[in-house]
Amino acid sequence: MQEPLRRPGDTVSVDTGDERLRSLRRMQGLALGLLGLALIGLMTAHLMGAQGVWGWVRAFCEAAAVGALADWFAVVALFRHPLGQRWIPHTAIIPSNKERIADNLAVFVRDKFLAPRTLLEKLQVFDPASRLAHWLTDPDRIEALVRQVKAFGLEALDWLDDDRLQQALRQMLLDTLHRWDAATSAGQVLTLLTRDGRHQALLDEALARLGDFLGQDEVKKRVSALMVKYARQEYPTLTTLVNTVSSVESIGDSLAERLAKALMQELQEVLQQPEHPVRQAYGEKVEAFIAGLRTDPALQQRVQDIKAQLLDHPGVHTYVDGLVGEVKAWLRRDLQSEHSALTAHLRSALDNLGSRLAADPALRDSLNTHIVGAASRLVAELRDGVATHIAQTVKSWDNATLVREMELSVGKDLQYIRLNGTLVGGLMGLLLYALGLALPLLLSSWH
Repeated sequence: MQEPLRRPGDTVSVDTGDERLRSLRRMQGLALGLLGLALIGLMTAHLMGAQGVWGWVRAFCEAAAVGALADWFAVVALFRHPLGQRWIPHTAIIPSNKERIADNLAVFVRDKFLAPRTLLEKLQVFDPASRLAHWLTDPDRIEALVRQVKAFGLEALDWLDDDRLQQALRQMLLDTLHRWDAATSAGQVLTLLTRDGRHQALLDEALARLGDFLGQDEVKKRVSALMVKYARQEYPTLTTLVNTVSSVESIGDSLAERLAKALMQELQEVLQQPEHPVRQAYGEKVEAFIAGLRTDPALQQRVQDIKAQLLDHPGVHTYVDGLVGEVKAWLRRDLQSEHSALTAHLRSALDNLGSRLAADPALRDSLNTHIVGAASRLVAELRDGVATHIAQTVKSWDNATLVREMELSVGKDLQYIRLNGTLVGGLMGLLLYALGLALPLLLSSWH
């Protein structure tokens, strides 16, 4: 194989195990062998006087040698300067026009292979939803997919056991959380939660539950017991005197009952009156707090300080590490089990999806519509990027790499040009020699 054109510093490795390289060398050897035979035949014909049959041999071999050399020049000129002679114009065509070839190749791929209309038409004919349904109705395929997901999950858990990876992930998470503006995010979330009076509905639910709690006999008894216990601790003399008139416990029960009734009446008023002062004060406090989260630097700093204290507290780190360790251990045990709950759920979900897709044409049509729409947007976004990537990749190759890849891809077929040039040239030589012999005879017969 001829050496490719190289610039100073260019390097190219030759993979002798590449079948393309072996095929190219075989074809080059065959073409070179035919040229050698033509030259030997030409020299032999000259030595034999080039008369009679040797004249025919000379004509064939001379034209064959010329054809072989001309086509050798043409093929070599595509990739390099023949015989290293850079002064010959229009040689080393591919490396000399690498930039233009890269741009044209990128445009060709973009316009012919990534044209949105062409891709979307093929995608619609492909009917991905039906194919997915067919694929998911095969139990063996589902089982194979589940095994792959299970294996990947176990491998991912092994990655997470790496101390360096754990430290990197932990540090990355902490850095992200430290940069997170918790006050602004909390304000946005609370704004969403309080839209259309949702916080008032939350207050109603809380008050209703509090009323139910206070109305329970067990709660009243506990309140009464606490009141009696406090009275005996703080006012022992008074409770002794009261006991002479009535039982302190009965008085406590009565007070607890009245207290619960008064609180429940107040709660009912708050629930039934949209303009109740408690409800209004609650709304004003919530709105003021949300506004402060957005505009009050002092409140924002307090929220950030609380966040930082939580993130930097050793107890929080210990708790999170322990929780993560327990989750990982549970996942590992489940995935290693023959009766894994996770894989069972995945298997069931895939089976249900396949059955629904197979039985519901409307669902398939909807899925196809979404897939085509997503593909349309994706192609529109990526086609120019893919073309740019192709062009930049080809332009980044050094000349040796470009020539080698092109020659290995099409060089074998180009050697047929040399073979055809040798054989067709020889036949043309015979034809011209025959015409040269016949022309004088034809002219003499006319005279």
